[in-house]
Amino acid sequence: MIGVYKLEMQMTAGNGKFERTGIGSDREAREAVDTAYRYLKANGKNISASISTTTKDYLIHVQDLNGIGMTKRLTLPALVAICSVALNKPALSSAVVLGDLSIGGTIIKVEELANTLQVCLDSGAKKVLIPITSAVDLGTVPSELIGCFNIIFYQSAEDAAFKALGVE
Repeated sequence: MIGVYKLEMQMTAGNGKFERTGIGSDREAREAVDTAYRYLKANGKNISASISTTTKDYLIHVQDLNGIGMTKRLTLPALVAICSVALNKPALSSAVVLGDLSIGGTIIKVEELANTLQVCLDSGAKKVLIPITSAVDLGTVPSELIGCFNIIFYQSAEDAAFKALGVE
């Protein structure tokens, strides 16, 4: 089942500690947000030299808005959320980040794109970030559904973060 998840972040002065709440005991969801933080530690300078994972502590809270349980597809959205708080730059209004990220930086395409976009529409999304690897699946999506969104394609995790935060 496809769900909607809200990610909230806090950043404080500290020594690089990363905490997560709202995930419960879901191992895959916990690993996904941990992977996002590890990816940022290794590649954060490619996004912005002002992102610090040594002098700041981060807390992420994941909320399951549909009550269907956690998802394991949280790595890329968590990375965008961490960048948002670290750069003090809010994500685009009414935006959804689809796709995911492997620990090695490979972008993972969206499963069930048409159904996922329908859930996005039902949840009030206006802008949808989609990995370019999912562009081939747009043919399976009804054109009237595609027309409901401003679709923004991204090629990498860094590209997704820039576009989700409205940075060119």
